Amino acid sequence: MKSRVLLPSIAAACLVIMGGYFLLNPSYEKSLTAKYYYEIGEYNEAYSLAKEAFSLNVYNRMAATVMAQSRNSIRYVEYNKMAKKYMKDIDEIAMHKNILNSDKAKIRLICHIMIDSYIKLAPSVITNKDLVKQSAEHYNNFEKLLEKVNLY
Repeated sequence: MKSRVLLPSIAAACLVIMGGYFLLNPSYEKSLTAKYYYEIGEYNEAYSLAKEAFSLNVYNRMAATVMAQSRNSIRYVEYNKMAKKYMKDIDEIAMHKNILNSDKAKIRLICHIMIDSYIKLAPSVITNKDLVKQSAEHYNNFEKLLEKVNLY
């Protein structure tokens, strides 16, 4: 009868000690905070906190994972920002009555840059699906635009 109580109580005590260490260790505390910021979409803040946590403890796998995923998500955010900026520039060019060959060359160059940039992005299972979807839409728009520009 004593072993039925003793073994679970030892296991519970070990879990409490490990949980306390995990929550009170500065490296793991920062990595938990970084994970929170990653989940709410604050990728820059998550990256900086995960980098700090990783520098405190290089064996902190959570910090390493959050740091890598945040860096990946930041790339997607930057790609989407660039795509919006370039589309705005292309829309301004399209407003002209006559589109010059130099403007067409500029549009082709922009499309090639954005298509090549998209190919370099590598989504993971954890990457925000909305970011990946939005980037794919921008990529498809640039591919279609490149086809149209090449026809004329």
